[in-house]
Amino acid sequence: MGIITMHFLFNLSLLMILFFVFFLLDKRVGSIHLHKRAGLFYFVFSLVICTVFSYPIQSEYVLDLRIIPFLLGGLYLRFSPILGFLVILFRAFHGIDVGFFIAVAFYTVFSFFIWYISPWFLKLTSNIRILFSTGITLLISVGILFTIALNKVSPDQFIDIFIAYVIVPPLGVAIISSTIEIREKNQQLQQQLVIEEKLAAVEQMGAAISHEIRNPLTTAIGFIELLDQVSLDNNKRTKYISIIKDELDSAEGIIQDYLTFSKPIIESIEELDIQNELTHILKLLHPLANYHSVKVSTDFSTYGTIQGDRSKFHQCFINIIRNSIESMPYGGALLIKTIATQNKITISIQDTGTGLSKDQINHLGEPHYSPKGPKGTGLSMMVAYSILRAMKGTIEVQSEIGKGTISLFHFKLHKTKV
Repeated sequence: MGIITMHFLFNLSLLMILFFVFFLLDKRVGSIHLHKRAGLFYFVFSLVICTVFSYPIQSEYVLDLRIIPFLLGGLYLRFSPILGFLVILFRAFHGIDVGFFIAVAFYTVFSFFIWYISPWFLKLTSNIRILFSTGITLLISVGILFTIALNKVSPDQFIDIFIAYVIVPPLGVAIISSTIEIREKNQQLQQQLVIEEKLAAVEQMGAAISHEIRNPLTTAIGFIELLDQVSLDNNKRTKYISIIKDELDSAEGIIQDYLTFSKPIIESIEELDIQNELTHILKLLHPLANYHSVKVSTDFSTYGTIQGDRSKFHQCFINIIRNSIESMPYGGALLIKTIATQNKITISIQDTGTGLSKDQINHLGEPHYSPKGPKGTGLSMMVAYSILRAMKGTIEVQSEIGKGTISLFHFKLHKTKV
């Protein structure tokens, strides 16, 4: 391998390393089409490197890899007029000679040609763009080599220059353009994945809403049909109307829960005494605990207050504690503790229920996911987790199948009570 070829291969390796740093390591840059400023900086810096590593054949002729950044920057980002001007400017540092005027003529014409065909180029398929950019680089390299270089070199340099100028530039364009296309495809796949995830969430939400609302609406429709009976006395009519109203209120509550999940609104910020609020919630859930034969005990060894919305706090922990009770259908024990540190307070809810696997823990709070399987929609935990996030709380779940679950809810401590 000749010295010129090795010189050009080293130059090409620098261009590829620089491209990797700009467009592959930095995730904020991403697609070069979305970040033209970074793209321009890369191609300008590449021209500087090519100028530094240029190889003079005669006093007035210089060979380098400037065609690579010039062509790729022009085709992909329409920077050819800027890059063409810089190529001419950098060439002037080698002297105002015959080679300089040839560069002026060539890059002036070719800059506007590349700028003109760039929109057409970008409409081509990925593989065609790679082939086109590589092919045009090969034609330019061969043209320059036969019109300039071969007339000024000795026969023993012919093979070295031929490999260096006819093989290395097209190879470099092929590699870098392929990398660009791969990066673009990855960007498109990521965007498509985000869209599909959003659509899946919407579908899951729609299925959950349909499942939840169908029951109260079916009940309401049934009693509306009963109201059509002529022989119905006033007492039954009043009772049926009351049931219909309750079922419609239930449906409205379900819709409100979904609105809370999608965008929980903290209507008022007030100081909440953790012990008092949890005691109130446990009184409301006492009948449910008795029904499931669950023994509820508390350990409020530390007392403190947090700031938040009282009604949302109640809604959140009613859902969470109800789920814990229902995880023990044949009885069990539920322990609720509070633990205060210097700057946070933790609510610990421990049950002796069926427990959760690691996969189930990872999916808690997701739309339309419930550890109960087809029997549940996950609505209550969706709402609870959404409220917790809105109140800037964090969640930690520890569980083992058959041994129960410990759920830890951390809040910023507002004030410690003695």
